[in-house]
Amino acid sequence: MSTSPRFRSTAVEQAEAVLVEQYPRLVRLAYLTLPDSLGRHGRVLLAHRAVQRALPRRGGAAGPGGPDGSGGALAEVRVRVLRGCLAPAGRTGAALARAGWPPVPPFVWGLRLWPPAGGIEEVARVLAGEPAPVRAAFVLHRVDGLPEETAARLLGAAGAPADAMARALALGVGETLLRELRRPEFDASVVSTRPTDLLRRRRRVRAGWAAAAALAVVAGALAVVGPARPHASRPVAVGVLDPARLERVPAQAWADTARVDFTAWPARGGRTTDRALLGRALGAWSSASPPRAPAPPQPTPGPPAVGRATPGPAAPGRAALVSDASGPHAVGWTALGSAALVPHAVDRATPGPAAPGRAALVSDALGPHAVGRAALGSAPSGSAAVGRAALGSAALVPAAVGLATPGRAGSGAGSLGSGGRRGAAPVAAVGGGVVVRAAPGVDTDPPRRAPQLLYAGDSDGRAVVLLLDGDRVVRYAEAVTGRGARELDFARTDEAGVTTAAALTLVRSPDGGRARYLLAPWIAAAGTRDLLRAGEDAKPVALAADGVTAPVEVPRSAGACAAWPALEVTSSARIVEKHSFVLADLGTLTPVHLTYTPLPDGPGAAAARQPREATGAAARAAWAATACRLPEMRGMRDGGVRAVNIWEFASSELPDGGGRAVWSCTRTSSWAGPGDVLVRLSPAAGPPQDVARAPDTAACGRFGQHLLAGTRWRSPAGRWYLLAAGSREVTGITASGAVRAEARGRTLAAPAGPEADAVELTGRLASGGRVTALDGGGGGRD
Repeated sequence: MSTSPRFRSTAVEQAEAVLVEQYPRLVRLAYLTLPDSLGRHGRVLLAHRAVQRALPRRGGAAGPGGPDGSGGALAEVRVRVLRGCLAPAGRTGAALARAGWPPVPPFVWGLRLWPPAGGIEEVARVLAGEPAPVRAAFVLHRVDGLPEETAARLLGAAGAPADAMARALALGVGETLLRELRRPEFDASVVSTRPTDLLRRRRRVRAGWAAAAALAVVAGALAVVGPARPHASRPVAVGVLDPARLERVPAQAWADTARVDFTAWPARGGRTTDRALLGRALGAWSSASPPRAPAPPQPTPGPPAVGRATPGPAAPGRAALVSDASGPHAVGWTALGSAALVPHAVDRATPGPAAPGRAALVSDALGPHAVGRAALGSAPSGSAAVGRAALGSAALVPAAVGLATPGRAGSGAGSLGSGGRRGAAPVAAVGGGVVVRAAPGVDTDPPRRAPQLLYAGDSDGRAVVLLLDGDRVVRYAEAVTGRGARELDFARTDEAGVTTAAALTLVRSPDGGRARYLLAPWIAAAGTRDLLRAGEDAKPVALAADGVTAPVEVPRSAGACAAWPALEVTSSARIVEKHSFVLADLGTLTPVHLTYTPLPDGPGAAAARQPREATGAAARAAWAATACRLPEMRGMRDGGVRAVNIWEFASSELPDGGGRAVWSCTRTSSWAGPGDVLVRLSPAAGPPQDVARAPDTAACGRFGQHLLAGTRWRSPAGRWYLLAAGSREVTGITASGAVRAEARGRTLAAPAGPEADAVELTGRLASGGRVTALDGGGGGRD
């Protein structure tokens, strides 16, 4: 016969009344039943929780004896308290024990709780070590005074073993202690409290807030940056690729801001409202594959192919090989002519000897993405010959990949940065029929917010779009009519300024000999001059209303260095008065700023300060002797350079009537910060002599102003000397090793033998410090 809902509700109310009335006794039962391993604080909290959770739910079954039986509501509550304190037996009990039973007590902030001394705590110490069912049986029978049969029935209902009562009867506890527990004024629910360790709590609060702040920062960064995913599946923010949401700067914003860089460029060109063109540019950006670095070709046995590049463009299918003649680690630059790439085709070098200047090509099917590589002539087995391809023109089709490194044919000995220190930069790939080129350190990920439109228009048969996204500029180009390769170029532009944000390459002629530039809105005039002819003035260049120049000559990538055209531009008087500077085109999207630092003494000396513009007579003379060395500099080849400075740091009288020589340091500064340097000695008569090179260094820059360099030199009389020179702060030079000499001042000249034995140079600084000679290794540091 079932119990009615009304009766069940009445039973719950009766159980609540009993729980409140018998609360101290129930807490005592729970406290003494719980394991003593929990500690007093934990046992107090768990005991109160077990009692408060012992209230039956509505509709629950009645306890032992039924609602009106001998047990009644109190018996039901006692059973539920015992169930909450006894670890279940059998498989369930074992599983809970492995999971960490008993449960973690409720959390109380800042307080420690325990029962008062005497009474219940004394009994707990007596019962320590006994199983929980035995302790529960003892409390029910000896403390609460229940008959043995009633206590056994309650224990059985709670799941205790049958022998618990028998073992409880064998425990010896003094009657005096039991009488104290049964006194009416004793309340087992009364506890003592003390604060926790206040200093430790304060430290934990501070650590918690710091951890929460760090977590919030990390969560915010992840929300903004998002997880790293493959480029093809990377999501793009809604609306970023909408041409209507492109950021456009007002035309005169550059004249009313203190930040004169690419962010001040207005949107220019005749197609800034062409949503179709802008949409194609943004779509190509979002779907283009990231660049991949080509693997260097393996050397094959056979006679070495060594030669120099022939003047003029490379014929289709031919490879013009050059050698820097710098030893066993020769670097060959391959200039590709025209190559037709088709799906599923790979052009690889054919093993075996090949004639210098030709490439043996074979076809091999590798998969859905074809790879085109320039084939080198053979190289001797064991040598570290590396060939890199300079793109000419290539007919590309969808799903074809062309791996090539834009560059120039190198010539001359001792190219700066050669020798395989760094592999070819990832500069070209194809995704969806778009050729992608990226400068080192620039990712090709889609923009995370709407980019800024710099230009959209037609130029020399190409539709060009220039976009700015944070610290990178992106150029998209496609054929105006007909089908042709689409291009996507990425350039690094962080911390660009008046000079380094003055121009962007818009288009190049098919033969690479001419180019058009988009000049910054603050450029009032432009001209070109040949760096090799210091006495010639700049020739004016016509500028369109939108800032696009007429086609101008650019340095040739092959052939003899007979001319080196450069762009000389003048800033508007609204930015700075009478400010002209020189930009060099090294085949990248951003032209390179050329500067000059004069001697610290003698004619034309100036106080130490930032490099000057390369427009004065002394600067022109210095660059006339250095311009042809620009292609040899590694940073120029991979497009990661923002400026090149020639610092003439010392001059000295050469022995045996050799005249006055100038010591210079040419520094190639990259967008990332480090740069490569080349120290040269330029005597009054004869060609300059290379002294030292060093890659990835701060030397000869703003944070590397102390310099010492030395070299062996043969005088007109045929005698050999050790020459050394230091920068402005050097007050003395000491040589040790094969040559022992010392000189006051910033220069040293000492007789030396023709053998290149090791010599150590040390310079004393005016501050009392020391600087070692720049040697490309660990030298050159103070």
